[in-house]
Amino acid sequence: MTEFAFPPPPPPSVAVAGTTQRFPVHRIYCIGLNYADHVREMGNDPQAAPPVFFMKPADAVVANGAAIAYPSVTGNFHHEIELVVALARGGRDLAPARALECVFGYAAGNDLTRRDLQAAAKQRGQPWDTAKGFDQSAPVGAIRPAALGHVTRGRIWMSVNGTLRQESDIAHMIWDVPHVIAELSKLYELRAGDLIFTGTPSGVGPLQPGDRLEGGIEGLEVLRNSIAPGAGA
Repeated sequence: MTEFAFPPPPPPSVAVAGTTQRFPVHRIYCIGLNYADHVREMGNDPQAAPPVFFMKPADAVVANGAAIAYPSVTGNFHHEIELVVALARGGRDLAPARALECVFGYAAGNDLTRRDLQAAAKQRGQPWDTAKGFDQSAPVGAIRPAALGHVTRGRIWMSVNGTLRQESDIAHMIWDVPHVIAELSKLYELRAGDLIFTGTPSGVGPLQPGDRLEGGIEGLEVLRNSIAPGAGA
């Protein structure tokens, strides 16, 4: 029996739609620049951009309906609505044609970003960790099992205080879900419990304390969160 120096925290998890089950989170992978309009919005060429991957810590997940504290060391805190893919199994060097066999289900997620820190990191050629992988940076709605159908198209949208900011269709992703999984599996051994944020369309923008966020993907639970003052406010 393993003896820990102190009691370990409970594993991060996400609700599974229509059940009392929880999806235990192993890792959170993210792909950047996966919608052409967002690539252009960030000042890049969508034809020349290879997939850009980064990670968030598993305990960055935030439940649907929870308040999110405005993060420290930023003055430009942004929303990014995304399709999230949850894996039931994994592997290495997966073929796109078999990749969907790994999928447990789908959810709406928000890749919260300290945009000013990301811009500074890009300028210096540094990693995006502090811009993307901070506390409470990964709100995720309940996961709809893939047995109810894979998500290949459908409206994706985000509103702030009732004003629509982002709107597109999942079909407009540059790299679709099978190819995102396949490309990731060349870099990492994917495992059950992994979450993959698949990129955001254009319209990303700043958030302030008091803002109410609603974001959704056709057929999935609507993700609702609010922004609370930060610890130093």
